[in-house]
Amino acid sequence: MTHDPNALAPVTPVAFHILFALAMGERHGYAVMDAPALNAGAVYRTITHLVAAGLVTPDARPTPTSDDERRRYYRLTSRGRAVAQAEMRRLVGYARAALLTMGAGARESDDDHHAPSPPAAHRSVP
Repeated sequence: MTHDPNALAPVTPVAFHILFALAMGERHGYAVMDAPALNAGAVYRTITHLVAAGLVTPDARPTPTSDDERRRYYRLTSRGRAVAQAEMRRLVGYARAALLTMGAGARESDDDHHAPSPPAAHRSVP
């Protein structure tokens, strides 16, 4: 298993959403699904992959604020945090390049022709 956080980039959009949500603090699986495009199957399947990859860990401790003791909470590992940070830097760099390219003399009607290539395809592992 490599320790280079960039080795797993790019992650899938669902994996990035989960990593980003967990970067804000420990959450249970249902709480991660705050985006309308996410469904339970995709979230829990991706969480399983993230746990297997060592990026997320389930927290078995009961939480005093939990309204349902059946909920399993998850948190980022240090490796998961590093991967989330690396992916954020990659996405910010892509967005910055896209904005610079669009502002380099492109007319509004030419925006589609001057847009940069989309990010690289996602890896099969989150």
